[in-house]
Amino acid sequence: MSSARTTAPVYRNILEMIGNTPMLEITRIDTGPCRLFVKMESMNPGNSIKDRIAVTMVEEAEKSGALKKGGRIVEATAGNTGLALALVAGQKGYRLTVVVPDKMSDEKISHLRAMGAEVVLTRSDVAKGHPEYYQDVAEKIAKDDPDAFYASQFTNEANPRAHYETTGPEIWEQMEGKIDAFVAGIGSGGTVSGVGKYLKERNPKCEMILADPVGSILAPLVNEGKKVEPGSWLVEGIGEDFIPSICHLELVSKAYAIPDGEAFHTARELLRKEGVLAGSSVGTLFAAALRYCREQTEPKRVVTLICDNGAKYLSKMFNDFWMVDNGFIERPTYGDLRDLIARRHLEREDFCLTPELPVVQAIKRMRMYSISQMAVLDEKDRVVGILDESDVLMALVRDRDYAKRPVKDYMTSRIETVRPTASVNDLVPIFRADRVAIVADERHFYGLITKIDLINYLRKQL
Repeated sequence: MSSARTTAPVYRNILEMIGNTPMLEITRIDTGPCRLFVKMESMNPGNSIKDRIAVTMVEEAEKSGALKKGGRIVEATAGNTGLALALVAGQKGYRLTVVVPDKMSDEKISHLRAMGAEVVLTRSDVAKGHPEYYQDVAEKIAKDDPDAFYASQFTNEANPRAHYETTGPEIWEQMEGKIDAFVAGIGSGGTVSGVGKYLKERNPKCEMILADPVGSILAPLVNEGKKVEPGSWLVEGIGEDFIPSICHLELVSKAYAIPDGEAFHTARELLRKEGVLAGSSVGTLFAAALRYCREQTEPKRVVTLICDNGAKYLSKMFNDFWMVDNGFIERPTYGDLRDLIARRHLEREDFCLTPELPVVQAIKRMRMYSISQMAVLDEKDRVVGILDESDVLMALVRDRDYAKRPVKDYMTSRIETVRPTASVNDLVPIFRADRVAIVADERHFYGLITKIDLINYLRKQL
């Protein structure tokens, strides 16, 4: 590392810090014969590439008079554009309403609310044209409010212009004009259109490569000219069930359809090997970039984006339990009731209590781990009771001295035990009685099965 130091500038407004993000070369992951570079858009002040379009769209609306002092901004977003607009709105004194599909991470929604945005949740299982489709809901909210400006990133020409004027030139300069391919996803289409136009003007041979989630209509359209019905995917922020008006798909020469599982595991690998904590859409982009690089027979210089920060996804793809629950991490199967247990005791995945533990500590643990019931085990690792929310409620309502009393004073000692070899049908009467099934035999306690565990198991079978 060079000993020379440069002094970073002092800014007077956080919006001045948008753009001029660094470029990082990937060196610890196999990129075939190619050199792969990632532009660290997660280092924008709002932690995503969407900061660029948010400030441009708002400034354009101010110039045109569409957005007046003290007005309201409305937008349909997968989260990051909303966060970027919240940053801009907060600095400029505007109210903000964001409409998001209900598959968005809790972190994004909490972040939006913490920044003062009004969040409207809509269905993620419906397509454009349905009255509960998030873009249509946002458009209606804006139409019903005369003081509202609908940012409409999917149709707003300021979106690709932001990338044409900033992102594209930065990439070209950082790569010293030596770039053979650019890999991006399409949410609104602004990045592909803006960066693609800029790079193609300077090097017509530079390939635009699309990274698309399986289920999106875009990859089949690019590769086969084929129109398909949209499916569903869990990756956030990219993939579409229609072609946004600002999206110039003709710039794209090839597309890679990336399954959710590959995207999530690739993002986890990126963190482990390169130290880059990135979002779910980055998993898709990076997986596509790796596929492209490894397919090449001669060296190429390839650029993709770290679109946003992965801190918004810690409860999802970076959480092993979430990955297991959604089938993205395979675990040993036994062909019996042990396969239904979400948190296996022998693998120390569950959270348990002891009879003598103060109940106030049990309450803290239930809140910390966001669980509604916990097994109580004796010194021989045998289940002697269950403490659930109703037991805790009774303790709080009936006993003013509950904090000093142990778990054993409030736990339910009448427990329902089933052997691992029992039938799934044996669980039904237990759940009808509003109880939890304890899976155990003479040797071991294996774990708990709740109603939601059975629901998840049956859903996976279908």
